[in-house]
Amino acid sequence: MPTLNRSVLNESQAALFDSAKNSPTTILQIGEGNFLRGFFDWMIHQMRKQGLYEGGIAVTQPRPHGKPKIDALAGQDGLYTLVIRGLENGESVERTEIMSVFNKVFDPYSDWEQYLALAEDPSLKFVVSNTTEAGLVYRPEELEEGQPIQSFPGKLTKLLYNRYLHFNGAPDRGLICLPCELLERGGDELRACVLKYSGDWGYPESFKQWINDHNRFLNTLVDRIVTGYPDALQAEAWFSEWGYSDPQLTTAEPYHLWAIEAEPELDELLPLKKAGLNVHWVDDLKPFQQRKVRILNGAHTLMTPLGILHGLEHVRETMEHDRLGRFVRRTVEGEIIPSLPIPAEELRAYANDVYERFLNPFIRHRLADIAMNSLSKFKVRLLPSLLYYAENGKALPEGLVSGFAGLIRYYKVKRAEGGFTGTSLNGMEFAVRDDAAALERIASIWDTAAEQGKGLEETAAELLALDSVWGQNLNAACPGLASALSAKITEMERNANEQLG
Repeated sequence: MPTLNRSVLNESQAALFDSAKNSPTTILQIGEGNFLRGFFDWMIHQMRKQGLYEGGIAVTQPRPHGKPKIDALAGQDGLYTLVIRGLENGESVERTEIMSVFNKVFDPYSDWEQYLALAEDPSLKFVVSNTTEAGLVYRPEELEEGQPIQSFPGKLTKLLYNRYLHFNGAPDRGLICLPCELLERGGDELRACVLKYSGDWGYPESFKQWINDHNRFLNTLVDRIVTGYPDALQAEAWFSEWGYSDPQLTTAEPYHLWAIEAEPELDELLPLKKAGLNVHWVDDLKPFQQRKVRILNGAHTLMTPLGILHGLEHVRETMEHDRLGRFVRRTVEGEIIPSLPIPAEELRAYANDVYERFLNPFIRHRLADIAMNSLSKFKVRLLPSLLYYAENGKALPEGLVSGFAGLIRYYKVKRAEGGFTGTSLNGMEFAVRDDAAALERIASIWDTAAEQGKGLEETAAELLALDSVWGQNLNAACPGLASALSAKITEMERNANEQLG
């Protein structure tokens, strides 16, 4: 069976490939991984199919150890298959396409000159990245002429400086950067890194002024679950059906959203919205970030400790659970949505999309993975909704209190070899992964309570007083919370099958 490359394409696929291959390079993409290939590159492919965009993408990897993957992608002529599968309006869908968007695929560490040559390309307009949060950071680095720069922001700084020199600081030769890392205000952070490297390397003030005045570093919010390469049996079944193999195959859910903090007129340059994609050019990302963090991420954090305590393993399993599934929906719609300063109708529509995504039969999202660092996640995702009720003199919300009780019970931890463990309601042990210092303090509180015979309410009050965990003493912020948590935990332990909330 042949591996995917141009020779296996049919006539229409070959035409799309040749068009992309011969297009001017308008986009530099830093990141060869599954996410950008299942999100941004898919969007460019949709625009190209509709005749709305003529540019091609030069793609490189952000780290040296990505060389095998970028070489494998180059060996397939930059082609890969994307399978989109999941639920749309309650119906199961599966769509398969070969993506043809790359006109250059190369390793910048072994072909540094090709990377720098992009600085002189007048067609280049955009830089798109996904290097993970760890990749979009400033790390001091020496500049050695002729040697590749390791970090993504450092590589971008060098590219921009060469471009500035080549075009004599022309105002119309600046680039638009669209960082897709899961980092709040990533565009601002990327600009700050570029300016920091510029100072380190002695670049002139006129270059820094050109960066600020004629280059854009846009803050964005991305949302799509890209599930990557499927299990081996599914992959082999597809390869038999298609008549070719594809080691670069990736899969994704149908849902996608991209919010970009910029004027709508930019859609003329990058016609994402015109192509019918769920892309929003907005004045302020905050509402999009808030609804994602408080509803999608918040629902994950709400269900996870309770699901694990009840012996469940996956998000879909939890949403299909008779009581927990209804509990999550009831809490999101009745307590989280009313706490947000965004129109309720818009939030309910978003929540319905979230439920459908959670129920995707092709995604096995493990609760144990989501549970990592749940203390900080709860503080950001759910605590603001809980505090909304306390700050407005309202009764403590039953569902959020139940979720918090699940979290407190989940963190009833003890020290174990190599870390900390908790115990489910039926006595099964599980590993708890979080900040070691916080876990040590929490374990000590539970140990002391057992030794001194303290009641659950008193223990809960001590846990709520950990301002190093919550950012404040929650006993003062939410009077009566310790008592409410104690009652919920007692109810849980008395009967794990009780109706929640």
